Amino acid sequence: MAKLTHHSSKKSKKSSKIGNEAMNATINKKLTKTAKENLLRKMLQIRRFEQAALKYYNQGHMGGFLHLYIGQESVVAGTLSLLGKEDHSITAYREHGHALFSGMDIKACMSELFGKKTGASKGKGGSMHLFSPEKRFWGGHGIVGGQVPLGLGIAYALKYKETKGVCLCYMGDGAVNQGAVHESFNLAALFELPIVFIIENNQYSMGTSQNRSSAYKDCLARRAEAYDMAWEQFDGHCLYTVRKNAEKAIKRAKQKSLPTILEISTYRYYGHSIADANAKKYRNPQEIELYKKNYDPITLWQNQLIEEKIINEEKYQAIDREIKEEIKEAVEFAIQSPDPNLEEIFDDIYWEVDNQTSAGQSGRHFFND
Repeated sequence: MAKLTHHSSKKSKKSSKIGNEAMNATINKKLTKTAKENLLRKMLQIRRFEQAALKYYNQGHMGGFLHLYIGQESVVAGTLSLLGKEDHSITAYREHGHALFSGMDIKACMSELFGKKTGASKGKGGSMHLFSPEKRFWGGHGIVGGQVPLGLGIAYALKYKETKGVCLCYMGDGAVNQGAVHESFNLAALFELPIVFIIENNQYSMGTSQNRSSAYKDCLARRAEAYDMAWEQFDGHCLYTVRKNAEKAIKRAKQKSLPTILEISTYRYYGHSIADANAKKYRNPQEIELYKKNYDPITLWQNQLIEEKIINEEKYQAIDREIKEEIKEAVEFAIQSPDPNLEEIFDDIYWEVDNQTSAGQSGRHFFND
């Protein structure tokens, strides 16, 4: 059985103290009551969206894989809530939370999971391939670590165009061992690019614990020292803490064009994907319950807002009902939407072909007769 590697009772007290200090950070003092309530709404939207996806996936309405973000919502809420109009983000395949928080249409996201024509990727990508260029959210990538060089490219473009923006590039703790990730770290430091690499450390690389999958001294983020890059590791369950620490890295990127590696400790309640039949075998079931009971990010933020007298239990229930109704409508929309047309199967593969550029009209492509 897996051992509990985080959050002893001693650390719990420390985390609470850090949370109180973070609450008084300037970036968090700027949050209005409405903004704080909206953070709760967005995290609840992500949670209810995925719970509905789980239900309909298990009923056979969805194909492919389904990687749930449940338990990690405070990481995406705390980081993406700091971005402005010139900023971008990119992540891997556990991306429903990133897509929804970025502002993607919830019906388009749900339809994509159902494989429908009205989906964000026209029903051709599914759960792992949500994209929204207009929201500056660049996916949703199924190859482990494959999004990191792409995030690096976005940061390079920002610097090349002299745009004061930043790219947040998310990855899991398993991706940090991929060669392309280290190549990206090296180039980010060498070229001094405005990127923040965010390791969402949920402790398990698919079904392998961090202690068995990675060689490290005390945390994964310390690998940044090999590239003379700034780094920080911190708890990801408290929204205030995430915002406080992420803001420093974002400022470093936008004001000094320097990269940072952030390792944010979090936890997923379900397996690597819903197809993970051993989710409760490679880790102790009591470990999962410990996190659900004591470190659920939505419960912690709900309690925080109640303590600050921003909401009460009745208000929370009302918000939850509104979101559940929104999810219900999204599911109904997806179910009623048409399937993709067979004649469109080769569309949206090569941009050059779709737009009839000179490159698209020369050479051969795999679907040519």
